Amino acid sequence: MSVDQRAPAAAGAVSPPVPARRRSPGPATAVVVTAPLALTIVLGLWGIRRENTLWGDEAVTYQLAHRDLSQIWRTAQHIDLVHALYYAVMHEVFGLFGGGLLALRLPSVLATAVAASGIGLLGLRLAGPRAGLLAGLVFALLPQVQKYAQEGRSYAMVCALVTWATYALVISVSDRARRRWAVYGCLMLPACLLHEFAVLALVAHGVTLVVSRVPRAVLKAWSATAAGVVAGLLPLAIVSAGQSAQVSWIDGPVRLPYLLVVAVVGVACARAPLRVRGPLRLSALAVPILVLPGLLLLIASLVKPLFVDRYVFYSNIGIALLLGAWIDHFHRRQRSPRTTWIAAVAVLAALVPPSLALRTPQSRSNNATALGAAVRTQGRPGDGLLYLSVQYRSWTTTHPEDTRLLTDLALAQDPVSSNTHTGVELPAQAIAARMLQFDRIIAVRLPAGAHPPTTPQEKAKTRTLRRHFREYGTTHVNGARVTVYVRDHAPCPKAGLGSDSPGASDGAVGDRG
Repeated sequence: MSVDQRAPAAAGAVSPPVPARRRSPGPATAVVVTAPLALTIVLGLWGIRRENTLWGDEAVTYQLAHRDLSQIWRTAQHIDLVHALYYAVMHEVFGLFGGGLLALRLPSVLATAVAASGIGLLGLRLAGPRAGLLAGLVFALLPQVQKYAQEGRSYAMVCALVTWATYALVISVSDRARRRWAVYGCLMLPACLLHEFAVLALVAHGVTLVVSRVPRAVLKAWSATAAGVVAGLLPLAIVSAGQSAQVSWIDGPVRLPYLLVVAVVGVACARAPLRVRGPLRLSALAVPILVLPGLLLLIASLVKPLFVDRYVFYSNIGIALLLGAWIDHFHRRQRSPRTTWIAAVAVLAALVPPSLALRTPQSRSNNATALGAAVRTQGRPGDGLLYLSVQYRSWTTTHPEDTRLLTDLALAQDPVSSNTHTGVELPAQAIAARMLQFDRIIAVRLPAGAHPPTTPQEKAKTRTLRRHFREYGTTHVNGARVTVYVRDHAPCPKAGLGSDSPGASDGAVGDRG
């Protein structure tokens, strides 16, 4: 057979199918990812130093992350095991970028930005590009998000991991590929190891799948993955339960009104006919993650007070998605864009005062930097130093020069060598005897109205001051008081570094927090 005769047959043969190319992300997707990311970074860098001040929890991070990994692990055997992974991460960050204030807070800024871009993608997948873009921008602008984006704690990292785990969940419901569930588990487990209460997001995800009536195979795959996450968390949860005394300061819900307000607003937004794309409705995903973690923490608080708003910071994922989708719905209903623009300008104007306030030292519940400065100002070389709550010792260790010329009267072993936050104190009787060797003592005390500790050491400090010393002057800082005490037999001291009289020293630093 000639070549010419064979050609038609070859031409008629069926060619093998060409694999379809994956659709590349369009410009809308790029905007949805980059715009919230950029806005969050800009807001995070704005005023990030907060006038070079730290608050108490950040001071603990700063202190622990500067220890080597073996010391962090040994300290975690006594206290703060729940934050050990975060301290280890920050130790490496300090090793790479230095141990300054910017290195302390920049990881939280970047984590919040990553969360904002993930929320944008979630909104895009569930309700469209505009809803996604708005959700990501709303998240970046939320006052609570701006606050924790600039703190050297684990909450922003947890939020980023939960956000992308939620995105992996949404993809897994549609794709049903096993590798997607592996990604979901690999994101949720470190989130829980960074902070145990991230496990409450698992409950919210489960409720989402149940109310969405996903196929049984999907529910089974999620259950197996969630069980693996819980199993990975269980050793940490069991051991850290023995350290529950570290949350004994919680005597009731802390900043509950914020969560109540956003929950009400979010549920109201969910009642609107929001756009639906894919097997999961946006409201079915957003409402549980907004409401359930906080609600479950409140229920647990009936047994032991545990509710602090930042413990469920990732709930802001829900309110951002709902507000973004609702604004999109509102915009589509308006015949004229003028109303939308007026509303947007009004909201942005309303956000300016809280945004400015969050970048001041007074925005935090206490000010460790101001406390150290007050001690340095009121103290004189050779004075005794007394902490009438041992937590304050960990706050002043971030700037050792503040207390270098003073004698810590109660300290038996320093925090680093004792693998603790606050060090080990002498017995009560030894503290009292040592106090009587000094004519002038700088006492760091709790704010007025706070309940003092009832340990024997604290009682001995208070009793000795009351019997043998008189108060000369007090400086108030946000979260503490610094008082100069003088022995009854001693002459009235001349001016210290910070004041000329008791009246002048009172409030010398002000309520900086």
